[in-house]
Amino acid sequence: MTSYLRQKFQSFQIGSSDVKEDSLEDQEEVERSKIGIMRSCVEAQDPSAKEADDFMIRRFLRARDLDVEKASAMFLKYLSWRKEFVPNGFISPSEIPNDLAHDKLFMQGHDKTGRPIVLVFAERHKPTSVEEFKRYVTYTLDKICARMPSGHEKFTAIADLEGWGYANSDIRGYLAAVSILQDCYPERLGKMFIIHAPYIFMTAWKMVYPFIDKNTKKKIIFVDNKKLQSTLLQDIDESQLPETYGDDNKY
Repeated sequence: MTSYLRQKFQSFQIGSSDVKEDSLEDQEEVERSKIGIMRSCVEAQDPSAKEADDFMIRRFLRARDLDVEKASAMFLKYLSWRKEFVPNGFISPSEIPNDLAHDKLFMQGHDKTGRPIVLVFAERHKPTSVEEFKRYVTYTLDKICARMPSGHEKFTAIADLEGWGYANSDIRGYLAAVSILQDCYPERLGKMFIIHAPYIFMTAWKMVYPFIDKNTKKKIIFVDNKKLQSTLLQDIDESQLPETYGDDNKY
């Protein structure tokens, strides 16, 4: 963070002892205050921040536990990344032909809270260039966010690893995807169910896990095959559940 931004932040800063956060109303008031503080900070450094709505500012704040200084630095880094990596404002399908051809991700239905459900079939992923995969991840997250129902900011994901093998292993790609999701689309993932995970996947998982932040780790659930339906039904109505996941006795 620049010295100017640090001075700006300190001039606006509200100490945690000044406001009691012991109720939802208090929490919302704290967030509103800090959204205003953060907006002033980031707009002073990058005028393009004016295009961000309060919901986006709030997501970055929540990703940094309402620490205005850390959230501001994260947001300014995101704006810089966006200008460099997505200069046209969007990723064109022509930029990601190989990853699109895999048909590995779909949106289907919604969970009990109304969040859209994203299905990912990991066995269909074949490593391409890391740069193309990063563009694919960005393209996909932009599409998901654009289709987000009114009143919602997060999505629920089901990552199906059935058939996953070493040919699908792509540590560099996985790390890039984690980085983009956490750093550029914070507080967009509501929950991720990892299902049908083979034992050999844990080798790759152990390499990726240390790079997942604590907030994201809390949202990831490995589902036992024998409890697949019952686990998913806690969050997803049966009418919205893909038919192939509808019978615990199958496994």
